[in-house]
Amino acid sequence: MEANEDQQLQTIAQAIRQSVVLMLLESGSGHSAGSLGMADVFTALYFGNVVRHDPTQPDWPERDRVMLSNGHICPVLYATLAEANYFSKEELHSLRKFNSRLQGHPHLGSLPGIENTSGPLGQGLSQALGLALAFKMDTLPNRVYCLLSDGEHQEGQTWEAYQFGAAKKLDNVTALIDRNNIQIDGFTEQVMPIEPLEEKITSFGWQVFEVDGHNISAVIEACNHARAIHDRPTAIICNTIPGKGVEFMENLPEWHGKTPTLPDTIEAVQQIRSLQNRIQW
Repeated sequence: MEANEDQQLQTIAQAIRQSVVLMLLESGSGHSAGSLGMADVFTALYFGNVVRHDPTQPDWPERDRVMLSNGHICPVLYATLAEANYFSKEELHSLRKFNSRLQGHPHLGSLPGIENTSGPLGQGLSQALGLALAFKMDTLPNRVYCLLSDGEHQEGQTWEAYQFGAAKKLDNVTALIDRNNIQIDGFTEQVMPIEPLEEKITSFGWQVFEVDGHNISAVIEACNHARAIHDRPTAIICNTIPGKGVEFMENLPEWHGKTPTLPDTIEAVQQIRSLQNRIQW
């Protein structure tokens, strides 16, 4: 990737983070840490020529599908879609409000660009694999990208889904795992250990890559490698920092489901803008 392109993507990721913080302040409820932590991954997917999509034709039949399993981090999905011009950024301020299209968890049909309904954790990978199987049965080239949390790997259905995907050789699926090591009750390895995660997923018959989830070019490269894999699905473990970009939120489980106050938001936006200014053009 050219340096100028990488810098542009970093700038987009910071803009998404700023939108997330402002949305959460106004809503007064929602999830901060995971939403900020996944901004680089979402930037890679939507702005790094990974996902085939067209904001002017959100129902374009040939589009790839991005399905969010851990729906509580939907602020980053909404902010990304607005940044990509699926709808106006002004609408981001309606997050979680009555009659808003931006619900607390994504709802299929509520907004252009939303591809699945999510809420109960552990369901998304099964949804993604079912859709991928339908594409295979119809001999369609569409790919499915499923974003899921590390905490969801404490649930049995996730592992049943891995088994199903390998059995059906669904090489049109890429799962991107937010390995941020936290969940609402604390650190994952203290609540219910999931390591060795890469070995486990590999043993279920998947191709697995592990990347720095804040290295946008590395995420793009891993997704490109996934497209070249045949006869099995691919999982990309994205090591991320929860609350990335806002120092007082980073790596603290308490920010999993906590929103910033006005003073928090002012400081957070200053930190995000400071990082933007350090990106060299």
